[in-house]
Amino acid sequence: MKKAEATEGPAASKLIDQRIAELGDWRGKTLSRMRALIKQAEPRAVEEWKWMGTPIWSYDGIICTGESYKEVVKLTFAKGAFLKDPTRLFNSSLEGNMRRAIDIREGEKLDEAAFKTLVREAVTLNGLRKAKPAKKALAPKNAKTAPAKQAKPAKKAAPAKQAKPAKKAKPAKKTR
Repeated sequence: MKKAEATEGPAASKLIDQRIAELGDWRGKTLSRMRALIKQAEPRAVEEWKWMGTPIWSYDGIICTGESYKEVVKLTFAKGAFLKDPTRLFNSSLEGNMRRAIDIREGEKLDEAAFKTLVREAVTLNGLRKAKPAKKALAPKNAKTAPAKQAKPAKKAAPAKQAKPAKKAKPAKKTR
């Protein structure tokens, strides 16, 4: 089975434009508005087209995806479980350990300032995860290190107990 290839940059932007035009209803307008808010919050965000037609915005990792369904436009933040959401924009995929999503239904208004804050937080989180130092590098280079503790000698194992011989089964009684 051939893996679907990801498209990013201008080609992805054109595919997202096409998706918005194809939707042609409130979902297209909503996806277009959310796209503009993402770009306002993080102008360096890269537009991608992955997973058989899903618009994605990323910077140092995925910020969010923009999916359109019959009843909702869903914006899924890849690391949403780690983001502060004081205005409770996340209203879907709340039970997982990583993702959180915002489902927008026809006619719903979204707190645009809070959404932009979530986008900025996602970008910051992506940058922190990328720049995380290796565990060995946590101590400053000029710090004196304590001498390594010597390992305790291993305890001698107790001799293995010999198994008791199996009892012979009694012959079954004959019934008349």
